[in-house]
Order: sequence, then C-alpha cells, then structure tokens
Amino acid sequence: MDNERRASGEPTFDDVVRIPSTADATWGDPESVVGTALIEDVARLAGVAPITVSRAIRQPGKVSAEKRERIRLAISQTGYKTNPHASALRSGRTNIVLAFVSNLFSQQFALAVRGCAQVLEKAGYQFLVGQTSYSYSKETAIIQSLQALKPAAVMFTGVIELERNRESLRSLDIPIMETWAYPRDPIDLLVGFSNTDAGRMAANHLADRGYRRVAYIGRRGGRGALRLKGFREVCAERGLDFKCEIVCDEVESVSDGRRSLARLFDQTNDIDAVFCANDLLAIGALMEARRRKLTVPSDLAIIGFGENDMAGELSPGLTTIAIDSFALGQFAGEMLMQRLSGEPVDHPARHVELTLIERGSA
Repeated sequence: MDNERRASGEPTFDDVVRIPSTADATWGDPESVVGTALIEDVARLAGVAPITVSRAIRQPGKVSAEKRERIRLAISQTGYKTNPHASALRSGRTNIVLAFVSNLFSQQFALAVRGCAQVLEKAGYQFLVGQTSYSYSKETAIIQSLQALKPAAVMFTGVIELERNRESLRSLDIPIMETWAYPRDPIDLLVGFSNTDAGRMAANHLADRGYRRVAYIGRRGGRGALRLKGFREVCAERGLDFKCEIVCDEVESVSDGRRSLARLFDQTNDIDAVFCANDLLAIGALMEARRRKLTVPSDLAIIGFGENDMAGELSPGLTTIAIDSFALGQFAGEMLMQRLSGEPVDHPARHVELTLIERGSA
C-alpha cells in the first residue's frame, strides 16, 4: 500500500504508535503518567456519557439540573479538579486557544505557533503556549487540565499516542489540531507531513551522492522513530550499510549534536555519512566534525531535518530536509478558524510538502 502511494506521488502514512488504555502508560516515557481521575471516571460514577460531563462543565444550560448535580458529586468524589470544575459548571467557554509544543527551544515549532496565532488573533482569540517536553506524563496532566481551562480549541505540535488521552480530547467537543506527522487516524484536524518520507528522502539523497556507510542520530520514539524507519527502509532497498544508531531523546542545543557525534565515533569510525533527525543535532554534529579536523562532506557527509536559521550560515552550509513551518501553522489556524466559525472543514487532514535543501554538508 505504501509503495502504491509513493508511486502515485501521495505521502506515506506515518505508522504512529497507539498505546491502548489498558497498556502501561509509562511505556517510552521516563516519567510515570499522572494518576488523577479522567473525565471517563467522572462519567462512569455519574452514570452519564463523557460528552455529557463535558457539556455540563462548559455549557451547563444544555444539561438537566439533575444530571449536573450527579456530575458535580462525581467530580467531588473522584477529585477530578474539584474546585476548578465546580466553578466551571456555572460558566461558559473562553476565547483562548491553547498550543502545546514538544520543545520550546525549537525554531520550527515557534514558527508554526506564530503562523497559527497570526490567523486566530485577528479574529479576537487569545493564543497561549505551553510545553509537553515529549513526556507522556506532562501531556496527560495538560489534557486533564483542559476541562478546567475551557479553551475554544487546542493545537499540538505532534500527534497524541495514548488512547486515553485521545478519548479525553474527543470528549471536550472542541476543535483539536494535531501536526508534525501524517497518521491515518487523527483525532480531529491535522496539518502534517510524512516523517517516514523524510527519512526516505535523506537516505535517497545520500545514496545518490555515492555514500555507502551511514549512521543515524535522533530520538528513539515518536517522530524520530518514524524518520529512522524511512531511512532504514531506503538503506536496505539501495544497499547502504547502516552502521550505527545514536539515541538523543532530549535536544536543547547544538551541544547535544556535538556530544552525539562524539558518541558515534566512540562506537565506529567506519562511516561516511550521518542523518540527524533534527537540525540542532546536525549543526552540532557539523561543529564536532570540524573540531576533529574532518572535511565535510568528503570525510563525513551530514544531513539534517527542519531548516534552522543557522543551517545556511555555517561553512559548509547544512543540507537538510525542510518544511515551511510558518505555513503549516497558518494552515492549522485557518482550519481551526473554520471550525470555530461553525463552517464545515471539507478536508480535515492536510499534507505539507517536504523539500530537500542541498548545501555543502552532504
């Protein structure tokens, strides 16, 4: 199926991990998921559907007094944000749109949020930003707090993997925007791109330039795993020798890339190219290569992902797989604005094109 999509020019769907509600929610996360009650727990105790709890909190006039009282008692008994929700039963929805980015240090996420805010703020919405830090526990705590915050809409620079969190977001009955991946089954609205194709594009570029012994630096989960999947697929298809994978789950600066390339050379010197699944990592790797007196790209080719401002300023410039992050944010804002205005969204999933920007590093 994916081969047919690629042959027709369509993007490859990302096989995003879906973690069932019954599974250990700490999977892949260094922190345990917050153990407070969910809206489903309140609904079960009150004997109503989760959407009824949501309506009682945001639009109490649409729920009978008898059901509102049962819900209020259930909130109190479960400890489900008791005080905020008790007051929320008497109030309506705000004009706040919340955006949660995976990493506040990311220039690409900042551009996307700016593009989205530009659209929504013109219509009088307030746009607030928080951070999930690639953490299931933080993501869960944030999603549980949304009932109290009562936003008009929510945007994520990523897609939600935990099924309980997906269910909770659906029950809010507000527009939910996911981005930065291209799954088959978004919660609601989606503006994304295929991370799998990004990895494939990187490997094809290296193969076309004659590199044969390659490595990868990036996250082991989420979008990093999808980029690695596509990269390894093309390595196998085109006979590239995949030598090593260096995991870097937290990326805050170019120093993470410098350390990661140093770790890579601690494991093997027998490589001629490396794909970094984040431009900060790639820039750091380029700096470390220069520190080691390596000539880029003849001794070592480096290709990144994301298109950071520094990518074209370094010598040699960084070859990277790029997306127009600002345009992605604008598309997201326009789709959210349609939904908030009560207009139908004919195509709730939109794909953003990937572009290879070739410079001197690969």
